[in-house]
Formats: sequence, C-alpha cells, structure tokens
Amino acid sequence: MSLQTQLPAHLAEDSSTLASYIFGQPSYPSLFRASEERPRLASFPWWEDEATTTLYSFDIEAFKRVVYYGIFTDEQLPRFVLTERSEAFTINLIKPRARALRLEKQQRVEEALRQCKPTVAPVIAWAWFPTYYDSDRNPLAIAKAIDTESHLHFARIPFEELVRYALNYPYSRVEWFLQQHTTLYAHILDHLNAFPDELERYTEVEKHLRSRSPFAHRAVATALEGVGVKLDLPIPSSPLFEFIAGPIQRLFGGLTAGLDSIMRVLCVLGVRYERVYLHSGEMNWSRPFSIAFSFLEDILGSTSSTDFARTLTTSDEQDFAQLTEGEEFDKNAANRLSARWEARSLEVWECCRALPEYVSFIQESLQPLLGLRNYHSLTAILSGLHKYSVSRSTYVYTDDGNMALTVGQVLPPELLYLLEPAQNYAAYRQQYQQAAGIPFLLPHMNEYRQYGEPVLQDLYTRFRAVVPMA
Repeated sequence: MSLQTQLPAHLAEDSSTLASYIFGQPSYPSLFRASEERPRLASFPWWEDEATTTLYSFDIEAFKRVVYYGIFTDEQLPRFVLTERSEAFTINLIKPRARALRLEKQQRVEEALRQCKPTVAPVIAWAWFPTYYDSDRNPLAIAKAIDTESHLHFARIPFEELVRYALNYPYSRVEWFLQQHTTLYAHILDHLNAFPDELERYTEVEKHLRSRSPFAHRAVATALEGVGVKLDLPIPSSPLFEFIAGPIQRLFGGLTAGLDSIMRVLCVLGVRYERVYLHSGEMNWSRPFSIAFSFLEDILGSTSSTDFARTLTTSDEQDFAQLTEGEEFDKNAANRLSARWEARSLEVWECCRALPEYVSFIQESLQPLLGLRNYHSLTAILSGLHKYSVSRSTYVYTDDGNMALTVGQVLPPELLYLLEPAQNYAAYRQQYQQAAGIPFLLPHMNEYRQYGEPVLQDLYTRFRAVVPMA
C-alpha cells in the first residue's frame, strides 16, 4: 500500500510535492495539518456560556481555573471583566508580594491575568540529526533516539494547550511540535539523498518507529518514499493526536456535571498528564490518556466526609465480592484489586496536588473509613497522603550544618501504624485480627506467599463473615 494513505489530504492528493527534490531547495512540504490530527469535535461548545458566567461570578478559584484553561472564544473577555470588577476582587487574584507594589488599576488587571495563566517552558528546535559516520549505530538505537527527541518536544506542549487544541481553540505549541517533525523529515530526506547506502538502515528504522512516535514515524516514512522506497503501511485508524485529544473531547461531551466540576477534573488530569507523559522515561504513544477520576467524582458528589467514606465502602464491597464468589479465595481478583489500590493511592496524590483545598476533606474521611473497617480505601488514601506530604517537603539546615528533608505533616499520627511495613505490616494484621473488614490485601498476599493456602482460607472466612453481600 502506498504511503499516501498515511499523509494528510493536502499531500496525498499531490504526490509531485514529494517526488521532486533538489538539495538546498527553499522549502519542504509540511507533513501535518493540526486540524486533521485530532478527532472531529462532536459536542456543541456549551461550556463557553458557563465560562462567561464563571468569569462574572465572585468565585476566585473558579475564575482562575477558567482563565488558566482559556476555553472561550474572545481572548479579551477576562480582561474586560476584570476592568469592570471591584478593586478588592482583582487584588484577591494577585499574590501578596505583588499586592505590596500598589499597582494602578490596569496594572492590577494585567498582573492578575498574568498570574492566572500558566507559565510554560520556551519551545526548542529539533536537535537530532542523522549522521553517516556514526554507522555503528543499529536501526533500533536510531529509532529510540528519534523517539526520545519526539518525546522531548511533546513534553513542551502544556496540558492546558492540549485541552484547547482538542476543543478547537488556538494551539501554537501543537503547531510548533508538528513543524519540528517536518524538520525531521527534511533532515532525513537530505541525508538519504546524500548517502543512498543508508536506505536499508533507515528502512529498518522506519519499522522500529511503527510502535513509537507516530509523528516521527510519518517523517521518516515520508522521507523514504521521497527517495523511491515503497513501503507497505496500514491505513491509520485514527488521527495522530487521538490518544490525548479524543479522551479530552469525551470528557466534555459525556459529563453531565457543570463546567466548574470539569475544571476541577482537568486540574487533576493535568497532574496526571505530567506524571504519565512528562516524567516518564519512555512514552507510550498508543495508549489513550486515562480520564478516569472516580475518586474526585466521589468527593464532588458527597455531602460530607462521612458520606464520602460510605460511598467508597459501598463501591469497595461490590468490588471485593468477586474475591469470594466461588468457594475459595480468587487470587486473580486479589491481584486486580491490589493494582486498583495502587491506582487509588496515585489518584489521592493527584487530587491533593491539583486541588489542595480538598486535603482536609480527605483527612476527615479517614476516621469514618476506620469505623467502617474499610482498610482497602483507608490505607490507599493514607498512602496517597504520604506521597503528597513527601512531594511537598522542604529542605532545611540541621544543627550540624547538613541538609534534611522536612516532610509536611499531612498524615494523622494516630493512623500511621496501619502503613508501618515492619514485619509485613504486623500492626495492621493485628488490627485486622481484632476487627476484620474490607482488607488491605498487600500484607495478606505477602503472608500467603510465605505460608500458603491457609492464610487465604482464613482471610476468606473472616471477610465473608463481616461483608455478607460477598
């Protein structure tokens, strides 16, 4: 199959654009159109009316979130709104240090808008180049190097711009990212014309890139076709940005909650985006971005911390029922629930980091969870709070002149024993012996690996006794 099936319509229709090559030519065809690399937005932009209402409201944090994500057509709207607002409202948007400067009204407006908007790293130019005399590098190593460079450039696209891109708002960083991959195409095309004996190696590079950056893959594959190599490539099943833009569009199209709730969800997803894509050593370009946010959803839907604890427990009882559906303990189900425990711990960290105003609410749910004997959610939340406390630590000088990491006190001291790992969480296991409930599975599975089936049989019996629905 011709490579033209991989290209945007404007190139696929004009193969002569790729067929002619002269070294030093004044231009190269662009391989991407940003508007064609995302799914078509099916939803009517209902959020714009709510965004306008939020900007005119007196909710400081909601105002900040809407300006941060910029999901409105008129970029001057926040400026106009602040010009009409009271001095007190504008001052509350500004950090204390800037308040002391005694700014004039318009200066306060501009400073408030500046502080509401994200600070982003500067864009960078493509800096990986094919090298002929580095001929000892195998195709896989070259593909990995190209993929790493592509990942580096993707990391320069802030999450809030990808949200705007998915919703058809301006997206200069996305354009820059795509332009850098056309630059890669130009470098490879020049290289292959200068060194025809490299064709075989880069044909292998193209194969390795099929499971890596789709943007880099298109650049290399198009360059190969530009020098006459015929490639048998499958028709792409979705736009290249489907993995991130598609889930964002579904969030806006499928959520029945109002814009303010979606803005809070986006704050949490922004933290997840950084963890999954920016801080990862190797990027998975094919896995869709997860927009699951059940933990935050349960918080937003609860009337109190006790109600939240009951909601979690009801859900956990249903999930844990699969452990005892048969006449013996289901170890595969236990492994799935243990993975879910880790995921919940991360969700707690994401939520606390993105929305620290909910930390106290989460803390208040711990005692009700203990009273409900829901050790699964209780320990997962404790684990997430611990991650959050460590991540917000500060370095201080000790009396002996050394540096020490000071951890913020977020975990309730009276509950620390439940996560104490000494002797395979002996304190927790003693607690469970005295007051069984929905278990924290990790210690029990560790004990099973050491002592065998009797451990699981005992857990099975205790669990069925206290959770009748199982």
